[in-house]
Amino acid sequence: MLPPEFSEEWLQRHRRRARTTQELIEGIERGDTVLLSQAITLVESRAERHQQQAEEILAQCLPKAGKSMRIGITGVPGVGKSTFIEALGQEILGRYGRVAVLAVDPSSSVSGGSILGDKTRMANLAADKRAFIRPSPTSGVLGGVAGATRETLALCEAAGFEVILVETVGVGQSETLVREMVDFFLLLLLPNAGDELQGIKRGIMEMADWILVNKSEGENRARARLTQAQCNNALHLFPKKASDWQPKAQLCSALQQEGIADSWQAVEDFYAQMRGSGYLQKLQIEQTEYWLQNSIEQRLKQLFFSNPQVIAQLPALRQSVLDGTRSPFRAADELVASLLKSM
Repeated sequence: MLPPEFSEEWLQRHRRRARTTQELIEGIERGDTVLLSQAITLVESRAERHQQQAEEILAQCLPKAGKSMRIGITGVPGVGKSTFIEALGQEILGRYGRVAVLAVDPSSSVSGGSILGDKTRMANLAADKRAFIRPSPTSGVLGGVAGATRETLALCEAAGFEVILVETVGVGQSETLVREMVDFFLLLLLPNAGDELQGIKRGIMEMADWILVNKSEGENRARARLTQAQCNNALHLFPKKASDWQPKAQLCSALQQEGIADSWQAVEDFYAQMRGSGYLQKLQIEQTEYWLQNSIEQRLKQLFFSNPQVIAQLPALRQSVLDGTRSPFRAADELVASLLKSM
């Protein structure tokens, strides 16, 4: 028996079929999450037949994007990101109309698909019609975010989501990519005091706009307070942020719903200060420039490795580099020369 929200009429209307570009755009504009999901699938696809349609959809949706609050959330595996995001998402829905969660999963090395299933880890939030949860595979992309996450963000903004949360794979890879696509960067830590701080790269702490020591309930309380104090001491040693925002460390327990409202208040305070100073607009312009640069690099890389001349010469040149008979620089120059001659 179908759940009441999924009537036969609903199923007929949303039955999976190839949608036209205009149908997808109109669906996104009215906040239809089924058509939004289909559009995101096109954007994430590596198939050439999907790329043109995806680009047309993005071109139409971009003028309607850029109005959401974009928050990145990272932390070591086991820190409780999914539990925290579910608690934070419910807090947000008490204040705003809709929230989207882009939960980036490690990719299966065989299929490249998403293997963790974030909707099962955020069951309560996923059951709320005002929330949209999109698990996406990283497909091997560094930075702990999916290759098309920036484009997916734009589509969610065009669909009218007021707040978008981006969950990354976790500390250990370069987090620069997620920092370059969100306004507020939140770092979750475990209450392990000095041991925890030693395992966190200084650069990631410097990028953070706020730090939360999660799982700070019960017997963990004393260790959590020590971690909080050490984090705050460390934060004061970092160079002052260009935005004049001063990050701090707080305690929270997503499991016990403690400190969640305070966490969101920090986000609200950040946006109030950034909008008031004009820094938010400057930040988003810089992000757009970074997105352009990154897109150019990706296109050039794709053009290079799909070129028939490069494909033909690469195996032999690679072997000559491994044999020590040719330097990597010379091999690269020869491949680039072959690309340019073929154009």
